[in-house]
Amino acid sequence: MNIFNAKDYTKEAVVKTLLGRGTDSQKEFEDAVAVIVNAVKEEGDKALFSYTEKFDKAKMTAETIQVTEEEIRAAYGKVDDSLVEVIKKARDNIYDFHIKQVQNSWFTTKENGIFLGQKVIPMAKAGVYVPGGKAFYPSSVLMNVLPAKAAGVSEIIMMTPPDADGNINPAVLVTADIAGVDKIYKAGGAQAIAALAYGTESIPRVDKIVGPGNIYVALAKKAVYGNVSIDSIAGPSEILVIADDTANPRFVAADLLSQAEHDEMASAILITPSLTLAEKVNAEIDGFMNVLSRKSILEKSVGEHSLIIITEDLEEACDYANEIAPEHLEIVTANPFELMTKIRNAGAIFLGEYSSEPLGDYFAGPNHILPTSGTARFFSALCVEDFVKKSSVIYYSKEALKAVHTDIEKFALSEKLDAHANSIKVRFEGEKANE
Repeated sequence: MNIFNAKDYTKEAVVKTLLGRGTDSQKEFEDAVAVIVNAVKEEGDKALFSYTEKFDKAKMTAETIQVTEEEIRAAYGKVDDSLVEVIKKARDNIYDFHIKQVQNSWFTTKENGIFLGQKVIPMAKAGVYVPGGKAFYPSSVLMNVLPAKAAGVSEIIMMTPPDADGNINPAVLVTADIAGVDKIYKAGGAQAIAALAYGTESIPRVDKIVGPGNIYVALAKKAVYGNVSIDSIAGPSEILVIADDTANPRFVAADLLSQAEHDEMASAILITPSLTLAEKVNAEIDGFMNVLSRKSILEKSVGEHSLIIITEDLEEACDYANEIAPEHLEIVTANPFELMTKIRNAGAIFLGEYSSEPLGDYFAGPNHILPTSGTARFFSALCVEDFVKKSSVIYYSKEALKAVHTDIEKFALSEKLDAHANSIKVRFEGEKANE
């Protein structure tokens, strides 16, 4: 990894480099995605099946596109029992974390017959997209489904691309069953997102679509947003580690590579005041690169989108982190809890040398679906609140409205909305204000 001194490499330049990896730089794909989305919107199953055959080489029909109970049972026979138990443990941890996020409806009363409140209502249908291709991610099934389950969503529908024989990865099927998915369909890519957004003869329309995917999936989610809700437009994965001389360089190097292996566009950044640590981490990275299986991906992500920044002190390191607003932030310092108080922008924060980022990916409980490409400045991790709506509740008695009706009319007329004022005024025609 290249080492830069903070004096020579500005925060603005770092942010610009990172944000340039996102979907906004992939304009050439948007036209192709628009064609697919519009075709599924207009032609339903016909377009969905056609694109599934074109891109996934699998022939689907209305009778075969939904995963059957028999297929799920068969999947259990292909997954090691010990892995099934680990998935169940992770499910319990993730659900227990998210159930604490549940908000209840609330109501309050005031004098003269005023009743106000907020009704919290789960969405009826949520669509979960699970990618295939370079790798399979049962962990993402848990992270997408369990917040929806905790929120009380009535029906959870999963879409995932089949192989050429029309089969789904067994571990993904088993995890979906353990998590409580209601229906699973064999379709991927932009066509699957369009099917969830608009509905087809076989696929029900949903209220929200969540889940990661490739550039086609990301841009399809962007295209259907507004017709349905979405979680986010995910960019390439990223990790930022703030470390000092107390950090174990081997641990730091391993953690940086844990995210760099996702894809060629992933970013790994170390920020430290210690040049000695930086050089030791670089040496450990070189050693790991020679033994890890995804070496070709690591060479690209580490070589082109990763760097080490040497700062004056840890205070400046935090300033850099807040500008970058990373998806994952590890603080591996003598006092990580104190440093955490200086962090404003991060998707997830990992404290200390034994809180490695993969702990959050798989097992601890907090969600691993996080804002990327600097959007941690204003977005949060996927959570229960993403799967509920909130309706305001208002009741005024005649007595309560009479006490304030002239105030409301005056406000409405100040905006030249006399019909607004009139809808209040007509209720008290012929009455005196103080009667």
